[in-house]
Amino acid sequence: MKIRFLGAARQVTGSCFHLTVGERQFVVDCGMQQGEAAAGDANRVPFPFNPAEIECLFLTHAHLDHTGLVPKLVKDGFRGKIITTTATADLIAIMLLDSAHIQEKDAEWMTKKALRAGKKQVFAPLYTAEDVKASLRFLKPVMYDDTNDLGNGMKYLFVDAGHILGSGSFELWYPSNGGQKKIVFSGDVGKKGNLIIEDPEYTVTADYVVMESTYGNRLHKSMDASIDELAGAIKETFRKGGNVLMPTFAVGRTQDVIYILNDLVREGRLAPVDLYVDSPLAEEATNIYLSHREYFGEEAKQLFQIHHKGNAVRLHFTKTVAESQEINRIKSGVIIMAGSGMCEGGRIAHHLKHNLWRPECSIVFTGFQARGTLGRRIVDGSRRVRVLGESIAVKATIYTIGGFSAHADQKELLEWIGSFTSKPEVFIVHGEEKTALEFEGIVKEKLGLVTHVPHKGDEFEI
Repeated sequence: MKIRFLGAARQVTGSCFHLTVGERQFVVDCGMQQGEAAAGDANRVPFPFNPAEIECLFLTHAHLDHTGLVPKLVKDGFRGKIITTTATADLIAIMLLDSAHIQEKDAEWMTKKALRAGKKQVFAPLYTAEDVKASLRFLKPVMYDDTNDLGNGMKYLFVDAGHILGSGSFELWYPSNGGQKKIVFSGDVGKKGNLIIEDPEYTVTADYVVMESTYGNRLHKSMDASIDELAGAIKETFRKGGNVLMPTFAVGRTQDVIYILNDLVREGRLAPVDLYVDSPLAEEATNIYLSHREYFGEEAKQLFQIHHKGNAVRLHFTKTVAESQEINRIKSGVIIMAGSGMCEGGRIAHHLKHNLWRPECSIVFTGFQARGTLGRRIVDGSRRVRVLGESIAVKATIYTIGGFSAHADQKELLEWIGSFTSKPEVFIVHGEEKTALEFEGIVKEKLGLVTHVPHKGDEFEI
């Protein structure tokens, strides 16, 4: 087998790995680049392989940095199978349609802006909703832990990665030198003690492992400490007469935070509160979560349906732009959750424009902020940032609560890779360069494994 690293190599987004086994070609993940990595229309660059020659695309989970270029792949000629778990198949349908809608609106806005400037330039979206619908026809959902045959000595399965609903680590067996070898792609590894979904499963044997390192250089706060910090941030903000803004990913983080807030109110640690989830995508994703309760932990099976009904938190999902704009008339005492999680677009930008300059408000970040994103600039302490083309002073209190992350931290990543008894060769990806290299050093020192931190475009024969 030959493996080429075409994305998430010394960067966090854009996961894409091209595999060649004899005459057969496969791809694992087909993600969008975000933040600095997306500069210069990087997502529009042609694929460095012929999409029409790819037999199967395997998707580890639904987040756009792993799936966001799937419609482009199909648009460019892919006609193979898109294989992923049942829950991921449900989630990518809504996520890719939402992505297409945003791109269509952005292209329309940019075209109007060019025309107003006297230019005849017309901007086209990367893909449209129709392109998404065309790509969904190639989906082949599979269950966790079901071994599936690809023929000619190849087989695969997904095991629960514990990251978001449907996330899976991907295991692939392939023929090699008259025998058989196995490569495992971690996908994004979840932390232990998940609130809703089950904890990640461990795999014990592999010849090669491609593993993420997003938080490979740091430890999360405990969940209890993180919940305490969130409760304190909300109380202090309301005391000052402001609003709490939470940029969140529609899939995974939104559902976890709803669960946490309901517990805080039910336990009497917070007074009943109005929570505005300003994301039609988040509402759809929450409904998909509820339709896949078979992947919940035991406590979540009992409680998440009750939480969704909002008997503890007054839960408001907003659908229309008018409803979203109406929220900005509220000056104090509410929590506003909206996407995108890195503040790179979506409705959170409008709420930041109305609240970021207000010292009585707070912004609570609960997820990773990639380099080059608006969220990263705010977290790194910028005093002024550009939001929707306007320079906005950063006066709100900024909280970064890492314990809510859906990613494993350094300790948990080491436990995941340390579970392999076969001493695999490891390729470290999906982390900023400094983080990936630091994590590589720890893996070598503590586990004695052969490791690589590939550059984009690097190819290895395994």
